[in-house]
Amino acid sequence: MERTITHQLLAWKQSKRRKPLVLEGARQVGKTYSVLHFGENEYKNIVNLNFETHPRLCTIFESNLNIDRIIEELQAFAKQEIIKGETLLFLDEIQACPHALTCLKYFKEKANDYHIIAAGSLLGVQLAKSKSFPVGQVNLLKMYPLTFLEFLNAIGEHHLSQLLQNKSDREPLSDLLHSELVQFLKRYYLIGGMPEAVDVYAHHKDFALVREVHHEILATYMKDFSKHAVPSEVMRITAVWDTLPAQLARAHKKFIYSILSSSARAREYESAINWLKTAGLVHKAHQLQSLKLPLNAYIDHQAFKLYMLDVGLLATKSDLNYAMLIEGNRLFTEFKGALTENYVAQQLTATGYDLYYWVSGNKAEVDFIVKHDDQLIPLEVKAEVNTKSKSLSVYKKQCHPSYAVKTSLKNIHQRGNTIEWPLYLIERLVVHDGFGTRTPSSFE
Repeated sequence: MERTITHQLLAWKQSKRRKPLVLEGARQVGKTYSVLHFGENEYKNIVNLNFETHPRLCTIFESNLNIDRIIEELQAFAKQEIIKGETLLFLDEIQACPHALTCLKYFKEKANDYHIIAAGSLLGVQLAKSKSFPVGQVNLLKMYPLTFLEFLNAIGEHHLSQLLQNKSDREPLSDLLHSELVQFLKRYYLIGGMPEAVDVYAHHKDFALVREVHHEILATYMKDFSKHAVPSEVMRITAVWDTLPAQLARAHKKFIYSILSSSARAREYESAINWLKTAGLVHKAHQLQSLKLPLNAYIDHQAFKLYMLDVGLLATKSDLNYAMLIEGNRLFTEFKGALTENYVAQQLTATGYDLYYWVSGNKAEVDFIVKHDDQLIPLEVKAEVNTKSKSLSVYKKQCHPSYAVKTSLKNIHQRGNTIEWPLYLIERLVVHDGFGTRTPSSFE
């Protein structure tokens, strides 16, 4: 299964400022597979060490942090030579060994010729509470579920994926290809981008089996709450997680605490929301108080939306009937556009954008404000082909953007400075006078 993160890993290997790499991402988004696939193609050998499978490995890092001793003992355990520049040393589930995380600093300072990647399922949670994280001594990279273009590749639609990846103009696609891509988008809404779910669909074309995979993943996440969160927070984390479909089902998807319980207060659930965010299970979109740069200096900390990490998991958690796939466009109208908006948030996050939205009193709400260079581009999301948008009209009158984008099931079309942009092309979001993909991290 080819992932775009492979190109980022190669850029890391070749970078003049390469340091030990810390790869973050939620459980089961494909971190281990991607690192091993990369290592097999780019290195003489891989030394793969998992601190959850072999917890006593942590003792190698506990007595002292002498790099020569550590390398000798790791070689003895793995029964493989660790060669500078030729071996990929992969420290998996490193959150289970804080001493190993700290040791990355000393590899950078004293032995940076070793190529090291560290990864972990709940690494974000560990990093948030760690006092010894090697700040500035490591490269950081985040991994997400498969995007729609990666999904097309994974199910064998390489030519369609390549067509979209190479799109470099604003000419609409043929009706034939446009219709075909809309049908694949519907499947992606139900399957999502979790690698095991995509692989099951690619081999069996069975939505019931996909749903089984989703339920297993969701059950694993629930176990993680109990295993890794502070006991006093588990119930609050579970409450936030369980009410996400109800939050997103609302016409205005701002997070409402009263859906959790009639007496819920923001201060009681702030740490629970942060736990889910640092675990990579939700994406947070901030409401903007003002359209000024830098955007994160003008957010309303009391107003936000939460999206799930994967649209397919959201469909399963919401108990949506996958048989709707064959019923025309009903899939896109059920659940009040929640799947569509979650899908867009997921794709924007995976391509390197932070999530913001804009509200003008009770008059208008623009779903996303996309910052590209120093331009702010309003992005309105529509679930079907009806793209009338009062909110976008209000925004344009008040803010006079250079460009505005509506994304929907319509083909590419431009009227004035408003661009109709198909949902299946959101990874190739139009900016200024051309097209471009974002690279979430750079090591140049």
